Amino acid sequence: MRRLRTPRIAALALLTAGLAACDATPLPLGMERGTELFETCAPCHGANAAGNPDIAAPAIAGLPQWYIEDQLRGYQEGYRGDHYTDLAGLRMRPMALSLTREGDIESVAEYVAGLDPVYPESTLHGNAGAGATTYTQICVACHGVDGLGMPELHAPPIVQLNDWYLYQELQNFRSGARGAAPGDTWGLTMRANSLALSDEVMQDVIAYVQTLR
Repeated sequence: MRRLRTPRIAALALLTAGLAACDATPLPLGMERGTELFETCAPCHGANAAGNPDIAAPAIAGLPQWYIEDQLRGYQEGYRGDHYTDLAGLRMRPMALSLTREGDIESVAEYVAGLDPVYPESTLHGNAGAGATTYTQICVACHGVDGLGMPELHAPPIVQLNDWYLYQELQNFRSGARGAAPGDTWGLTMRANSLALSDEVMQDVIAYVQTLR
């Protein structure tokens, strides 16, 4: 009986350890890698990815994974951050180029997408009423009536983005600092729309977007 009891106790101990291990569910490998990679992003975008307007780093927490992947690839391929007037983009592009290992982009995008989204305070003072008309005419087809975007058109949820960032990027599209590179299909579409907007109209549209939150 003593000889039988020892292996049974050992087997029970192994079973108990196995059950305990199952309770401690590990993070997926992508999230683990993404957590490490985000350490290089946090100095600009913040520990919670809530952004830092003082250095033109927008809030990115909770944005869709596909969108973050799109933008990082855009930086790597030269669609973004390759124009001398886009200072914020020029600063961001080397960070994207540092994601050299297979799965790096997906991992850090998955991590950022998993953070609680933030809705930064408004800083511009456009006319939301006037902006509603322009939004319906130009923006709604891609970004939706609720501003939540359409993945199939690579249109992000703009209600989560800083208003100053939206203004900055609309100006970049209009000037050709963004959306003018050959092969940037979705950027070219956005650039065409931005050409119809004056600075004042841009701020009006953005003011209306803030009301959609």
